Amino acid sequence: MKILFLCTGNSCRSQMAEGWTRHLKGDEMEVWSAGVETHGLNQRAVTVMKEAGVDISTHASKLISDLPDGMEFDYVVTVCDNARESCPFFPGKSEVVHVGFDDPPALTKGMEDEETVLDVYRRVRDQIREFVLTLPDGLTRQR
Repeated sequence: MKILFLCTGNSCRSQMAEGWTRHLKGDEMEVWSAGVETHGLNQRAVTVMKEAGVDISTHASKLISDLPDGMEFDYVVTVCDNARESCPFFPGKSEVVHVGFDDPPALTKGMEDEETVLDVYRRVRDQIREFVLTLPDGLTRQR
C-alpha cells in the first residue's frame, strides 16, 4: 500500500505522519509526504518526534512535483484544511481522504514559553501517532 500525506507546507504535520508511518508501519506500507507549497522542515517537529524515538531530521520539505514522475498512491491523506481544498487531481486509483490535525505553528504563534509551545507540538504528534496506529483500517473509516 502506498500512502502520501499532504499538507500545505510539508513542514510539520505531514512530516510527522510520514515519520510515524515509517516507524510503526514501514513493513506494511510505503509512505511519502509532500506539500502544495514548501516551508522547510519545522525544527520543533523534529525535536518532539526525536523525543518519541522517531528521527525525521533527514526529511526535506518537498512539493508534490518533487515526487517521482508517474508515482501512484493508494491513498492521499490531507492533514490540513488548506491541503484538502487545494489538493490536486491524482490520476489512477488514488483515493483522497481527509484527516485534519491542528497546526502547531499557527496555534503557538506569539507564545513565548518554549515548553508550552512544545507541548502543543507533542499533543499533535501524539494524535498523529494514534491515527497511524489505525492504518490501514483507519483510512476507510475516514470516508
